[in-house]
Amino acid sequence: MKQFIYLFIILNNLTLLGQVNYSGFIDKYPIELSADINTSGKSYGVYVYTAYDDPIVLEGKLEKEKLIIFEKNSKENKSASMTFEKFNLDSESIEGIWKDLKNGKELKITLSKKSEIGDGIIQKTSIGDRYFRIVADDQTVSEIKIFQKKTDKLIQKLKVDCQFRGVHCISTGDFNFDGITDFSIFESSYAGPNTSSLYFLYNPKTKKYFESGFSGTSLEFDAKRKRIIETNQCCGGSSVTTAEYKVIKNKMILEKERCFKWSEKKQELVERKVSECR
Repeated sequence: MKQFIYLFIILNNLTLLGQVNYSGFIDKYPIELSADINTSGKSYGVYVYTAYDDPIVLEGKLEKEKLIIFEKNSKENKSASMTFEKFNLDSESIEGIWKDLKNGKELKITLSKKSEIGDGIIQKTSIGDRYFRIVADDQTVSEIKIFQKKTDKLIQKLKVDCQFRGVHCISTGDFNFDGITDFSIFESSYAGPNTSSLYFLYNPKTKKYFESGFSGTSLEFDAKRKRIIETNQCCGGSSVTTAEYKVIKNKMILEKERCFKWSEKKQELVERKVSECR
């Protein structure tokens, strides 16, 4: 993996047009590029310089055959662009221009189609000296790989069965409120806004992550109160159940549940007995 800039582009929403993977160069610097192309044209991505392995998020748009993606700095201002004037999913090779938007410096991009992504799709989120890649097949994530930045040493592999979301599969947070950053992977979406994720906690003794066993629908983590809040909606939002948990020895302990039902008379959700939401 060393000596490469890894780039992954997600063009989200609507129907998937295709998936392609490339290898090549920006000027004399070798790169790898993977892309999911959707009919919406809106683009999201991430890349890293392997000397540092710090993910840099990209946003852009595909209009007809012109693909432009922008790199943003810490102030969310566009700092660089990558432009492909004649982007075609069926082409065996593509060319483009990388441009520094501050000083106008331009470098040529030359890419050729490849059959494999290698060690997986890099994620936009990292933790300290570690970064993540996911291995996906047929829109399902089968494995998480955790690497050390700069050295690209493989630290850990975790088997999963989750829904593919491109560079947005991995998120971070302190899920057991111990002051140490953990990570999660998006698992699945269900009816309405309901979602689920798998949560992995960090063990400072082993310096490895382990699956927490935390489960629930659309979990949110209140760091101030040190509570986990679950929200489950059904029937077009006319029935909502919430639950609140505390964490004891890395276990979710239920403290209270609430049920809300839509009232036609009051035209709002009204609290009911929990049994009425089951």
